[in-house]
Amino acid sequence: MSITDFVSANQVTPQLADLLIQRAEAFKGGATPNLPLPMYAANLFFEPSTRTHTSFEMAERKLGMTVLPFDPRQSSVTKGETLADTLRTLAAIGVQVAVIRHPVNAYYQSLLAEHLPLHIVNAGDGAGQHPSQMMLDLMTIHEEFGHFKGLKVGIVGDLSHSRVAKSDMQMLHDLGAELTFSGPKAWYTKEFEKYGPYEPMADIVPKVDVLMLLRVQFERLSEAEKAEFSEATYHERFGLSDQLYPKLKKSAIIMHPAPVNRGIELADDLVLCPQSRIFQQMHNGVFMRMAMLEQIMQPQATEGSRVHAFTH
Repeated sequence: MSITDFVSANQVTPQLADLLIQRAEAFKGGATPNLPLPMYAANLFFEPSTRTHTSFEMAERKLGMTVLPFDPRQSSVTKGETLADTLRTLAAIGVQVAVIRHPVNAYYQSLLAEHLPLHIVNAGDGAGQHPSQMMLDLMTIHEEFGHFKGLKVGIVGDLSHSRVAKSDMQMLHDLGAELTFSGPKAWYTKEFEKYGPYEPMADIVPKVDVLMLLRVQFERLSEAEKAEFSEATYHERFGLSDQLYPKLKKSAIIMHPAPVNRGIELADDLVLCPQSRIFQQMHNGVFMRMAMLEQIMQPQATEGSRVHAFTH
């Protein structure tokens, strides 16, 4: 089950997901990393990030890796250097893994085709994939319920712009969860239909075990969409309000990849309510990213046996 780059939910089989969850839970319990040191990492974030960026850096440091600072605004990318040549430069000075967030969907495909001499981890590509968020979400759900089969999961919000929704729905479906979607109907596009039906938010809330709310990504909306958007209307129709919250099952949990638009996706006082697992997701993210990095950096994952393991 050796993979050398971690870029997409398409790489993850149920067996690999289970392996990573077990390893992340072991790290959370104090397990010792299994990596030959020294190892060097660079985090290349071409979009703003708090949680993912700092979580990866904490994971790298907990694994004993040395993290080289990288600021795209001060790099030769601003002079026209290609991302591939930037990565070749980092590899030439000894960096072994690059964690990259980039605004272009599937930016990693061309990089993998060039067989660059370092490992690549996708920390989010445009509105495409977010595999580490998917894995920490799976860990959080598993920690709560101990299984996935038959769990009812509602994914609600800005579906069309959400790399979280697109990553999570694939793996949750493969693991046997039953998915339902909600949010503005125009954002429920054809790619979601094979994973689950669309239902009104008020119908979803009483029956789900996991309510996964998605951030409205204002930075990706068109000017027309922004002009028409009403925070109050959105919250009333698609948010978890104080009025709707009591209809949630007492055993259900609330998730959100964050940052939360308080008062839009979620009532302000519900962000830290007893059923919220939002900050638990962030906590788990460090351990899951440790497990992912350890998996691709294993000694057997050598250049001569590079496997990208796209399985779906």
